[in-house]
Amino acid sequence: VHLLFINLLTDSLPALAIGMEPSDKLLLKNKPRDPHKGMLTKEFLGRLLGYGLFIAAVTQTAYYIGSEAGPGTASTMAFATLTLARLFHGFTCRSEFSLFRIKLTSNKWSIAAFGTGAFLLAFVLLVPFMHGLFMVETLSVAKLGWIVLLACIPTLSIQIVRGIKEQLGKRF
Repeated sequence: VHLLFINLLTDSLPALAIGMEPSDKLLLKNKPRDPHKGMLTKEFLGRLLGYGLFIAAVTQTAYYIGSEAGPGTASTMAFATLTLARLFHGFTCRSEFSLFRIKLTSNKWSIAAFGTGAFLLAFVLLVPFMHGLFMVETLSVAKLGWIVLLACIPTLSIQIVRGIKEQLGKRF
């Protein structure tokens, strides 16, 4: 149930929102991609692997923090952190530019997708009758705080690095 929830929520909602992303005015000024060069370049695969490892690290950290209270809490924290981190990651997927440049509010659909996903996750975590269906445990406010903190770290870090590189005149 966790995997189905994560896939439906964190793939569908951000993908729909990204489809509504305003067009980049500079796109037609770029040279076309070399048709002999594959789409899965080393640079792209490196970023993909790095993002995945970053989200995996915060998910494992949440599991570790929750494990002191027991395996159920650990599993619930990992599930919630992974879901929320992937929802945050939808902002990173909007563009190769930082949110500082494209502006967080330039795509209202992206914000709506994140809000809807976060609401549904909160519904699962905070409404007692959902606990049995999703096999999650009640979490303390402190544990919920850890989830939010850990989940936003990858996206914030990536956006800060992109912003710095943009200031230096490079894309990341």
